[in-house]
Amino acid sequence: MNKTLIVGAAAIAMAGAAFYFTRDDTPAEIAPPAEGEPLVSITVPETLSADAMMGQRAFEATCAACHGANATGKMGFGPPLVHKIYEPGHHADMSFVMAVQNGVRAHHWPFGDMPAQTGLTQADVGNVIAYVRELQRANGIE
Repeated sequence: MNKTLIVGAAAIAMAGAAFYFTRDDTPAEIAPPAEGEPLVSITVPETLSADAMMGQRAFEATCAACHGANATGKMGFGPPLVHKIYEPGHHADMSFVMAVQNGVRAHHWPFGDMPAQTGLTQADVGNVIAYVRELQRANGIE
């Protein structure tokens, strides 16, 4: 009798755990962004430093095709850089430098590997980092 009760309780617990861990918490009315759409909404600062303004131009020319306008990501292409994953404590500035120089294997997002980027000087990369960091700070990522 006790064995049957224990086995039954374990089966109910396992079924409950399976339900809990496999359920979809996304409300039915919220569809994922369409291909090419931004992945996050952000606040763009009204003013940028001179370095960040130059970085914005370099970002738009080289990075926005995958990382979206204002680094908001682009569904099916690349992740948002205005995201807590890329806060300075987790991805220091040097991680951006290395990503540009060497590319990056996919590890946080399902977009595939990022190839190394050509045509950017060290100053360009520094300005892009300044731009991304100012966008992050304007959105509470420090």
